[in-house]
Amino acid sequence: MMARFTSFTTHDVRFPTSRDLDGSDAMNPDPDYSAAYVVIGTDAGDGLEGHGFAFTIGRGNDVQVAAIEALAGHVLGRDVDAALDDMGATWKSFVDDSQLRWLGPEKGVMHMAISAVVNALWDLRAKRAGLPLWDLLSRMSPEELVALVDFRYLTDALTREEALELLRRSEPGRAERRAELLRTGFPAYTTSPGWLGYSDDKLVRLAREAVADGFTQIKLKVGAHVEDDVRRLELARATVGPDVRIAVDANQRWDVGDAVEWISRLAPFDPWWVEEPTSPDDVLGHAAIRRAVAPVKIATGEHVQNRIVFKQLLQAGSLDVLQIDAARVAGVNENVAILLLAAKFGVPVCPHAGGVGLCELVQHLSMFDFVAVAGTREDRVVEYVDHLHEHFVDPVVVERGAYRAPTTPGFSAQILPRTLRHFAFPDGAEWTAATAATDTAAVPITTAPGRQVPA
Repeated sequence: MMARFTSFTTHDVRFPTSRDLDGSDAMNPDPDYSAAYVVIGTDAGDGLEGHGFAFTIGRGNDVQVAAIEALAGHVLGRDVDAALDDMGATWKSFVDDSQLRWLGPEKGVMHMAISAVVNALWDLRAKRAGLPLWDLLSRMSPEELVALVDFRYLTDALTREEALELLRRSEPGRAERRAELLRTGFPAYTTSPGWLGYSDDKLVRLAREAVADGFTQIKLKVGAHVEDDVRRLELARATVGPDVRIAVDANQRWDVGDAVEWISRLAPFDPWWVEEPTSPDDVLGHAAIRRAVAPVKIATGEHVQNRIVFKQLLQAGSLDVLQIDAARVAGVNENVAILLLAAKFGVPVCPHAGGVGLCELVQHLSMFDFVAVAGTREDRVVEYVDHLHEHFVDPVVVERGAYRAPTTPGFSAQILPRTLRHFAFPDGAEWTAATAATDTAAVPITTAPGRQVPA
């Protein structure tokens, strides 16, 4: 009997991280890490569901949940096997909806909504295969992987034939790299010491703890006040010593000229890279900054909206480090395309993971990249933040500065049921208690969380 998708349930889940300024930076001083979350069920009788989410920092969930719900009609009633067996065609069915595409195209809230749904389907496919997502992707043939990618708008930089050649070239060493990954994991760096709202004492304490925990790279937020940044970077360098890398992240704070001047003030402390020095859409601005501040590296990607802008950043020589995000572009398929582009241009990929659940997701993408695409971990690290992992069924494990390769089937996206209830906005206990304590909460504009879209 043909199995079909029968349920599509959304949740507005928000964590009050602004209370302790966790996640704070120059552009986002009071973030509440949040997940616009979707659960997709079937009538297959195996009890398996697909879980996915788009990350926001609070009120963005109001529109993000609605955008995810707008995609329910593309899922409910479809043949499960047909959709999961041809994820390239399934991805295109979302992206090519002309009425929703008009809102982008291929950018913004709708594109992030597609990421939540596509990633949930990959979570389900990996669970049905009994494999973690990184391993599922790594076992696919070059032809199967290329079939996931939409090469429209990319062929001036990467053709299907070039992508096949890249994947075939790395295919012989897959088994050895998989075994090595399971033995030693994937290198991580931590942003936990560096949130902009933290005191100097807290920065020093957490930086010292990071080195003791085995991290060889940390990251600091910068961009609010240059004298504060100089002082904080000097403190961090004195704390961790000359051999630990310190990256800095401006979160899009500067114009081009300001970026060049500001980075020159920070250069004496040997920043490993400067992340998001200007608007993520400014391809030529990034290129100008990179030329002016060399040999300081430029990194960007967490807010880059699609594979086309990544292509242009690579073509223009705008970055030294490419930072994918698991929930910004349209899910696994588009990130496979971006990994292939980075491999073609020889640029290392170091994913962004500063948000709830993003560490859980991007570890799979970097591990797949190592096993089946780039074939190396040199100068490649995955961001790690020590927040909110306890809310996941399969949380990340980081030991001695490295991600352990997950072995549980799926995409590690599933949030615990008690968390979905407790942190549901606005009616979960976490938020009703806060409202009762302050009695000043604004009237929320969202509808009730945990609602099922009717078939």
